[in-house]
Amino acid sequence: MDKILRVNMTDLSTKIETVPAAWAGLGGRGLTSTIVAAEVPPTCHALGASNKLVFAPGLLTGTAAANSGRLSAGAKSPLTGTIKESNAGGTAAQMLARLGIKALIIEGIPTEDKWYSLHVNKDGVSVQEETELIGQKNFAVIEALEARLGKKTGILTIGPVGELKMTAANISVKDPDSKIRSHGRGGLGAVMGSKKIKFISIDDQGAPGVKIADPEKFKVAARTFAKALLDHPVSGEGLPTYGTNVLVNILNEAGGLPTQNFKVGQFAGADKISGETMNETITARGGKVRHGCHAGCIIQCSQVYNDKDGKYVTSGFEYETIWGLGADCCIDNLDDIALADSIMDDIGIDSIETAVMFGVAMEAGILNWGDSKEMLRILSEEIGKGTPLGRIMGGGAGSLGKAYGVTRVPVVKNQGIPAYDPRSVKGIGITYATSTMGADHTAGYTIATNILNVGGYVDPLKKEGQVELSRNLQIATAAVDSTGMCIFVAFPALDIPECLPALIDMLNARFGINLNGDDVVNLGKHILKVEHQFNIDAGFSNIHDRLPEFFSTETVAPHDAIWDFSGAEIDEFWNF
Repeated sequence: MDKILRVNMTDLSTKIETVPAAWAGLGGRGLTSTIVAAEVPPTCHALGASNKLVFAPGLLTGTAAANSGRLSAGAKSPLTGTIKESNAGGTAAQMLARLGIKALIIEGIPTEDKWYSLHVNKDGVSVQEETELIGQKNFAVIEALEARLGKKTGILTIGPVGELKMTAANISVKDPDSKIRSHGRGGLGAVMGSKKIKFISIDDQGAPGVKIADPEKFKVAARTFAKALLDHPVSGEGLPTYGTNVLVNILNEAGGLPTQNFKVGQFAGADKISGETMNETITARGGKVRHGCHAGCIIQCSQVYNDKDGKYVTSGFEYETIWGLGADCCIDNLDDIALADSIMDDIGIDSIETAVMFGVAMEAGILNWGDSKEMLRILSEEIGKGTPLGRIMGGGAGSLGKAYGVTRVPVVKNQGIPAYDPRSVKGIGITYATSTMGADHTAGYTIATNILNVGGYVDPLKKEGQVELSRNLQIATAAVDSTGMCIFVAFPALDIPECLPALIDMLNARFGINLNGDDVVNLGKHILKVEHQFNIDAGFSNIHDRLPEFFSTETVAPHDAIWDFSGAEIDEFWNF
């Protein structure tokens, strides 16, 4: 039977609650955002006692459905001040789902200056004081906990950056190979740090498992769905072969690869950091081109990247990180970028926000363009150790820009703009402007239709159709984020007619219900409206749904493109 686990860090008490009827049909993002909106005062301090940190597996998580192993984490963001949901792979989501845990809600802050851990099992959740692992980095925490609790233990942890409550801190999640996945954006690691929780461990021994109302119908739908994922050229071929980094050369060719802090749209060293080069490098060094971030992933867009000596460096080496430290910072050394990715995983900081921040730092003259060695030193010696400069940089691009008086700071609602220039790919600009969580490409991934011709084609350089495209994708994404599915299932869902009906059939078979396509769309709309209202109540308005001024005053080569949407045109997004 599904249940809610609630932990009060003020008095260190725990409760098991029945699931309210209003929450019964929700999971993942739909549930985290609903709980945050219902229980967190929108104007509260994000690092204070009134904020709550919520974890929720998706509606299909814990089942045999392919690519359904995502976990949502939600809170008020200390980085943006808005509502926030971040989702990640790893083992935690499926373990929580098998234990029948609909959500884990953490509230309050301790009255004593002590650190704690949470342990979740079939009996509920317990709070324990932790002394041994405080100050330790993430890889050491995982190694120590596997020795203490066993290799199969699920782990969510924060690194030193989260302990120091820097607002770009993430929450790290152990994957099946003891590598790290991240709840990356919005500073949720700082929220966990504010509650003095170093880690959460999960033991699913004796778990009741996930009950399927109609097993045969589920099996048929799951088979159809998995086939669609493998048949699509992006999810079945491009991503498994080159990872998300397949996009470097594609965006460079399109003139939408932000370079030198968004000054131009192409990078001369793009080929050196491309997915093709990464594939060749991994293969030559005995790494893994294909690797899943959670059990049941059949897209396998992660990888195992080794150094020149064949020693492990990093996994989940994503396009956004490679773009940010590469093109945006004018670094063409893939090995140094991989090492930076590993350090960021270890200290527990968002690799997108930090990459955008380094572009601003280079603009400020803190380090030179292309200086990867100084970047690595800063990550380890400044940010990782919490020096005064490190704390400013660990607050993200907006924090650094204000401290150094930089006017070209690519943020929306104080969150760094990732990976795609909104002047050259206008649809993603609408997503950046209107997302309820600050600049977030995953909120409504128009790159699919603007660049990859998935789900049709909308010219990225023209304004026509972009607001509607972003709106439709944001609605769909909010719904998908509630299922526990990887966002990459959107590629076949947009192109292969059998895919989306199979996803809906799995939901119906799982719960014994009768949803249709309109119901799924309405769920997405509802989630966006709940999040939008939270932000309004927190003090945000349509004025905050805007891109930085320089996008409207500076053209970007090679197309001389410019951001030319009026405020009224952007505001049309919310007319649904």
